[in-house]
Formats: sequence, structure tokens, C-alpha cells
Amino acid sequence: MVRIWFNHWFSTAYNIMSMIKQDNPDFYIIGSNENRLSVLSSVCDEWYVEPGLKGNDYVDFCLDFCREHSVNVFMPRREMLSVSRRKSDFEAAGVKVMVDDYEIVDILNYKDRAYKELAQMGVSSIPEYRIVTTPAGFEGAYEELSRKYREICIKFVHDEGGKSYRLIDNSRKGYAALFKKQNTRMTYDAIYEALSERSEFSPLMVMPNLSGDEISVDCLNTSGGLIMLPRIKNASRVERLSFREDILSKTREIYDAVKLECPCNIQFKYLDDVPYFLEVNTRMSGGVQMACLACGVNIPSIAVNKLLGIEKSWKISMEERAVTHVEVPVLL
Repeated sequence: MVRIWFNHWFSTAYNIMSMIKQDNPDFYIIGSNENRLSVLSSVCDEWYVEPGLKGNDYVDFCLDFCREHSVNVFMPRREMLSVSRRKSDFEAAGVKVMVDDYEIVDILNYKDRAYKELAQMGVSSIPEYRIVTTPAGFEGAYEELSRKYREICIKFVHDEGGKSYRLIDNSRKGYAALFKKQNTRMTYDAIYEALSERSEFSPLMVMPNLSGDEISVDCLNTSGGLIMLPRIKNASRVERLSFREDILSKTREIYDAVKLECPCNIQFKYLDDVPYFLEVNTRMSGGVQMACLACGVNIPSIAVNKLLGIEKSWKISMEERAVTHVEVPVLL
């Protein structure tokens, strides 16, 4: 029996676990989370509550957990970078870890380093950007870029899920702003005021706002070739699988540079019909199940079996299809 452990993941890992068990009913899923009532508990064969540890202390906990529970495959989410740094410790304990080598994961988890390194490797789709750490630096970067581009946005270098993304919109003030949904838009003055609360802040990326389609490509490199499932995302829940050649070629270009072996998600965004690279998430995305359903390819199952030395055959349905998801009640 193959025993697979998912540590503290986001709730959409429910779908990843279900897809693995659907294709491999004899695989045994162990889950853990700080939240005792996480929905993931309902799809796991065993369930545990995690301690509130960080860094090396947490990785030590993970190693002990793997030994205690005879884990064969560890699929880390929490402290993935720290786990990657000590992947050899897990391998020495007989545990296969679904994360790429630390040297490349470390680069790709920081947007400024990822942009710089990929540009040096010859990747052609890097957008123009500035990295700033002071209010004065932000002011200068904004003035420079706003002379060249219609819209400017910001986000912190170390971010996840676009939480810090803000579009600078100077129409979002005065009486008219009362009739507009604010969401992720802020005026330049409001951002400058917020940043000015610190004389120096975490590295912030200032760049043109890429206002076209967002493309999320779920990927896995296999002996049978590179799986690439591009989803066009918008503000609705409906996404569309579209195999645009410009996106496929840009994805291959990035893979040629970084040579990832574990599942990942590569994001692009268009500006004036040109696709620009946004980021590489060195894990499966929260929407991988939608891409897999539309294309008839089970990335989670193929990835686990690959880690175990088993090559599963696959064939992508290249038909352009729309896909969405609905919420369903789950009893905990």
C-alpha cells in the first residue's frame, strides 16, 4: 500500500486527493492541518491536527511524522521551500517528496529573482518592472513607468494568490468613487500614504498592469512529453481551455530554462495581444481539477506515479472547452 501525506494544504486539495484515489483506489491518503475542521479531513483515510511550528522546527516535525506514519510519498504545501531545502533528509528516510530541488524552487518563489534569472536564461516574455523598498523608490518607479504604460500595478515580491496586487486607479476618489466597487484598486496617493508608514518595506514590484486575458497553465513533465493545460481565466467561475500556440511556446521556453520535474502552474497575462510571464507556482494549482476534467488527463495521479517510478500513459483532448465548478455541501 502506498501511503501519501498531504500536510497543511488549501481546501482545493480536496480535489487533488480525490483524483489520486479515483485513479488509484488502493493508495492511502493521510492529511493534516492546523484547522481540525478542514474539509480535507472528509476525503482522507487518516487525519491529524498539526502543531503551530515554522521553519526547521516544522521540517523536523514533518520528518518525524513521515517515520511515525510510514509515509511513502510526502506532498508538501506548508513550508514547501524549507522542505525542499532538506529534501535529501526525507529521501534518506525512504520518503519521496513531491517538490523540485531547492535551488530552483528558491528562485521561483521570489518574483524579482524569478524575473531576473529567467531573463538571463533567455526567456523572452518578462514584462518591464522595478523593485522598490522605500516610498521614494515607489514614487520614482511609478513616475517612470506611468509615462510609458496606460496602467500601473504593484505587488509584493513574496506573495501568494495575488493578495497584495493593487491596480493604481486615480479615478477611485471623490464622490464618484462611492458608486464603484473598490476591490483591488487604489489611488496612487492611498498607496503612497500606506507605504509611507514604513521608512523601508518588503521588496515591492512596480510594473505595467497586464490588462488582457490571464492564462493559467497546469504542467507536468513526463517521459511521454510535457503536459500543458492552459486555462483562460476571467472574473466569472467559467474558465476556458484554449491551446494557443503562443502560450504553448512560451511555456516550453520556460521549461527549457528551469527543467521542473514536479507538477507546477505557470501564469501568463496579455497586454496588447502579447503574452507576458507572471509567475511559476512550484505546486499544483487550486484549479488543476478543472483543466484535467476538460482535457481527460489526471495530473495528480500521473505525478504521484511518476514519483514512484511508474510512467502512466496520457493523451490530451485538444478540443477547446468551457469548464466551471459548483460548491457542494460536505459533512465534517
